[in-house]
Amino acid sequence: MNKPWQDKLRQIDPYVPGEQSKDPDIIKLNANENPYAPSPRVQEVLRTFSAEGLRKYPDANASHLKQVLATHYGLAPDQVFLGNGSDDVLALCFQAFFCSDKPIFFPDLTYSFYPVWCSLFRTPYQTIPLDDQYRIRPADYAPQNGGVILPNPNAPTGIGEGLAFIEQLLTVNPDSIVIIDEAYIDFGGQSAVPLLKKYENLVVVQTMSKSRSLAGLRVGFALANPALIATLEAVKNSYNSYTMDSVTLEAAAASVEDDAYFRDTCAQVMRTRERASAELQALGFSVLPSLTNFLLATHPQKSAREIFEALKARKIFVRYFNLPRVDNHLRITIGTDAEMDALMQALREILAA
Repeated sequence: MNKPWQDKLRQIDPYVPGEQSKDPDIIKLNANENPYAPSPRVQEVLRTFSAEGLRKYPDANASHLKQVLATHYGLAPDQVFLGNGSDDVLALCFQAFFCSDKPIFFPDLTYSFYPVWCSLFRTPYQTIPLDDQYRIRPADYAPQNGGVILPNPNAPTGIGEGLAFIEQLLTVNPDSIVIIDEAYIDFGGQSAVPLLKKYENLVVVQTMSKSRSLAGLRVGFALANPALIATLEAVKNSYNSYTMDSVTLEAAAASVEDDAYFRDTCAQVMRTRERASAELQALGFSVLPSLTNFLLATHPQKSAREIFEALKARKIFVRYFNLPRVDNHLRITIGTDAEMDALMQALREILAA
């Protein structure tokens, strides 16, 4: 029997992340985590950080990390906003920028957190179908809207577009905030950051979880014109001035400053991705072109769900989405070469059964 107060609770279907396991023998290819350790400079920060410093609040303005990021991207510090992972940054963007009564637009196949935030913040939205090649058509985003958000490269497809695509999207949306979610941009994509000089309504959001191997620390950031960043800061400071801890601020700065290590590990992931794509195709899979650290693949003879369960029984976790248009696809995170070799051997056995 329902209690009267239960009717006052928020009803929402939450975002569901990839399955986690504490089994050390699991080959985990379901959460788009980086298979390589963070920069040695990050490890040095963690080794030498004095716990004495934890008795004080962290720098609420995160001045040093903002300066490091601004220098890295050729921007000013007042064009940088920081949050507890890009999910935190994106949630704040929804609250700061999507405030009209018009629906915001995003693709029908995209990051599944977007509709969750719309539900949580009561933001009207409309999904725009991808074309039959799983690509986004900028012209479809021309009707009046309350804002636009989309990942580039897109997830879960992995398909990325260039600057001409982003400019076309901005051209048809001069009166809306356009957020480009670049969670996977460092694996071969073309960032929209250079367009910030030209378009005041553009917001670029990135994360250090994937390409910088810092998923466990939670570091995300937005890059935009100072007026938009100031709005984000006001929203953040209205509920929590200290979104990032002292250890994370130091470690993140160390990661950004080690550009050579960052580029080397991204290049290794991309090499493994291309090899894995070719091997999957040799096994009969259709694989979408990817500029991310994952592949979206489907097989004509074996169902995705069947393969997913068979891999799981072999302690190999990949991602299966029971969603329209991709319910017969698997999203496979790029692991180490050894992990991908184990995956391919398992797939050969499953397909031969």
